[in-house]
Parts: sequence; C-alpha cells; structure tokens
Amino acid sequence: MSEYDITAANSVFTLTVPGLYNAPITLQNYSADRAFETESRELAETAMSIDGYLNAGWVPNPVTQTISLAANSESALVFEAIVMAQDARRGLYRMGAEIQLPAIGRKYTMVRGLLRSLVSIPGAGRVLEARRFEIVWERVLPAAL
Repeated sequence: MSEYDITAANSVFTLTVPGLYNAPITLQNYSADRAFETESRELAETAMSIDGYLNAGWVPNPVTQTISLAANSESALVFEAIVMAQDARRGLYRMGAEIQLPAIGRKYTMVRGLLRSLVSIPGAGRVLEARRFEIVWERVLPAAL
C-alpha cells in the first residue's frame, strides 16, 4: 500500500443474501465513473430553543448506498434475482456485504440491508448505460484490512 495510492480498481465488494445467496457473491463490472457510493448519514437531531440554545440528541439513521453496474455486468443478474424472489414471496430479503479497499487498508462491513430500488432496464443511447441499485443498510462497520 503506497501512501499515494487511492485506486478503486482493486476493491472487492462481496454480497450475501441469506436464504437466497448464502455464499458470498463478488460483484463485478462496475460503471466506469461510479462503482459504489454512500450518502452522508445524519448523526444528530438538533433544535434551537427560543432563548438561543442549541439542543441535540443522537439518533440512529440508516446508510443509503448506490451501486452502479455496467449494462452488461453479470452482477446485475444477482439484483434482478433478488427482486424476482421478493416479488414471488411478497417479502423482503435482508443482505450483508463487505467492501475491501486495499489502497487505503480499510474494509467496511454492511449489516442488515434491504434492496430499496433499482433501474430495471439500462438506458439506451449511443451505448447502453449503467444501472443503479440502491441498498439501505442498518449500519456500516469500518475496520482495518
């Protein structure tokens, strides 16, 4: 690991879906511009009192993650299978995942996620566009790799 290396090319993203995919599946063939990202998570609920004091409290909030896969990614089939299985059972599957980022020596374990949304069909322009899949995680646990 070089102190100047911040490549995402050697990242590894594995996903498990107990009851559907019990063994970890490694996602592959991300979009070129965005592989995966999370939104910022709100950590505090705040309120100003009438006399000018800032009051705050810790509140739990989920982590929203978007995964972008190339139109021809075989990994998109995994998400399609989850959707079809959920539609058939009229219920949701919980997921787990781990992202390893060797360039920075970190890994992130995602816990009790739900597939919240997806782009069903790749957009078609000059070429087929990447598809986006959104997962909401109960928590994300960082650790050294």
